[in-house]
Amino acid sequence: MSTTGPGDERANVAVVGLGGIGGVVAGLLGRAGRHDIVACVRRPLDRLTVEHPDGAFDVALRGLVEPAAANPVDWVILCTKAHETASAAPWLARLCATRTRIAVLQNGIHPVRRVGPFAGPARVVPTVVYYNGERLASAGVRMRRAGPWDLAIGDDGDGRALAALLDGTGLRLLITPDLATLAWKKLLLNVTANPITALTMQRQSVLRRDDVRALCLAVLEEAAAVGRADGADLAADEPVRAFAYLMNYPPEAGTSMYYDRLAGRGFEVDALTGAVVAAGERHGVPTPLNRAFLALLRAISDAASNAGVTRAAG
Repeated sequence: MSTTGPGDERANVAVVGLGGIGGVVAGLLGRAGRHDIVACVRRPLDRLTVEHPDGAFDVALRGLVEPAAANPVDWVILCTKAHETASAAPWLARLCATRTRIAVLQNGIHPVRRVGPFAGPARVVPTVVYYNGERLASAGVRMRRAGPWDLAIGDDGDGRALAALLDGTGLRLLITPDLATLAWKKLLLNVTANPITALTMQRQSVLRRDDVRALCLAVLEEAAAVGRADGADLAADEPVRAFAYLMNYPPEAGTSMYYDRLAGRGFEVDALTGAVVAAGERHGVPTPLNRAFLALLRAISDAASNAGVTRAAG
């Protein structure tokens, strides 16, 4: 049965990628109890603890560890890191049918281009994620909020169907006709907080330093110029607004790159800083600061990925 609008229809939902973002949405869907949820995970899982701003809760969760055990569903909630999208291909091949929609809860811009090659007959539904999710342990996640919205979705049929699916979860939804501009605004946050926390190995408290603030604003000016050239409706003072929004996150919040560097993993540098540099090249907009970040971040990420391959081989 497919959920196409508000109502009481029960849908089959698969959450692919149970990190901080995926763990939060899986837990909230499980607590709401309106749909049948399965988590596509690397290790067996039957319960999940969510530390939520309104209080912690625990939910039962059915986990699958092998794509071969999966069947087509109404909705896939894709929460892998953007640079790991291809790794979800075996899951998507089993989960997707003509009726399936894939809600993409990833960082970066142009998610339809990124996920489309692996979607088969399914439709890709872009979103912009604003909440901060942190994986605490094998069966625990923490949600932190920043600003008035947790998730932005498009003002179209697929977006409204996703809103209906998430009804009862408590996620604060922004429905917008210009999701592409919001994706660029979110990218501005990511190309400052993610690189700086990863490079300094400090949480977002480091952004409150005056010298780091000045660097952030310079990086944001570059990225905003690229975003405008790419068609985003960004105000002249968008860099200042973006930095002010970052200050909504608590100082103890981390970022995806920060957590990945601590864990010795490669990270989604090409979907964030790399996307700004690539778009700058397409549109003839110079990006010297973002390009410098990109070189440093790729060097760290590649070393971590190569070390991981060596460990696996050994």
